[in-house]
Amino acid sequence: MEQQRTSAPDRAEGSPLLPDQPADWTEPGAHRVGDHVHRIPLPLPLDDLAAVNVYLVEAPDALVLIDSGWAGPRTEEALGKALSTLGYALGDLTQILVTHGHWDHYTQALALRAALGVHVRVGRGERHSIEGLDLSGSAHPRQTARLRACGAGELADRVDALPVTPAERSMPFGPPDTWLDDGEHIHLADRRLKVIATPGHTRGHVVFADPAAGLLFAGDHVLPHITPSVGFEAVPEKSPLRSYRRSLRLVRELPNALLLPAHGPVSVGVHARVDELLAHHEERLDATLREVRAGAATAHAVARALPWTRRRRPLDALPDLHRMLAILETDAHLDVLAEARAVSYTWVEGVRHFAVRA
Repeated sequence: MEQQRTSAPDRAEGSPLLPDQPADWTEPGAHRVGDHVHRIPLPLPLDDLAAVNVYLVEAPDALVLIDSGWAGPRTEEALGKALSTLGYALGDLTQILVTHGHWDHYTQALALRAALGVHVRVGRGERHSIEGLDLSGSAHPRQTARLRACGAGELADRVDALPVTPAERSMPFGPPDTWLDDGEHIHLADRRLKVIATPGHTRGHVVFADPAAGLLFAGDHVLPHITPSVGFEAVPEKSPLRSYRRSLRLVRELPNALLLPAHGPVSVGVHARVDELLAHHEERLDATLREVRAGAATAHAVARALPWTRRRRPLDALPDLHRMLAILETDAHLDVLAEARAVSYTWVEGVRHFAVRA
């Protein structure tokens, strides 16, 4: 029996209409989102995130995949089945364009390159983390170092003790065939995709704009239901939240478009969601400043005073890795406040202590 499908929502100003989509965005298959563009959800081996959307762009001279999924037999099988419903096989792919180097976007592309020779491209800014990944010790060495500076030494010890599994060590990883550059155009016979650097979630994250079709392949930069993490990568930049907010404003200046996200359903307007994300971070900056003013001196202390997730859960109720991300996000907000000279900090035994500037 066919699953219930949702009708296309009302058109947002400046964006095209969206074809009907499944009620459950993770439903397997190839779902049309535009002329010769299909969304293909692929399963993820994660407890808190069920799937990642990849997008197939059909052109007379090429078959292009945007993002690729987490390398593994389930991913390859789901992708192959979806392609077969459109009359294609995995070997018909000509190139894979990747928004960023996280495993759920990048690693299946490398597996397909090894097996079939498909050409793989990713943003040049990802080179730092792709070449800097080192799983010989702990999985998150730079993150745990930052946790200690945030005053969360016990959590850092637990995260450092998490084992790196053999499957993680054998995950396909390494440089792409060629790097993507900001402002570059991917020329296909009947369309042109513009590469736009959007650092923040990772330092080399890119989105792909198709202005003629009114589409934005947004990766993890703009997600409909999730606030993306910032700077969670092997070699993070100094101020990822500053970059992320700047990248959001950059995308807001583009013509409105259908939002084609990596996680969650397609929605009719990029602008509305960008406005929500910008407002969210303004609210968190205000809340962070209030907690420092009330006496919370470290990123860990501030994070414990704030609610987390849409369920507004306390920090200590989160799993360790989510708690790490929450503290590091708080630290990123404190960095932005320090850059704005709203707070200052001093180092005390390796921990940053913040105070409101007089």
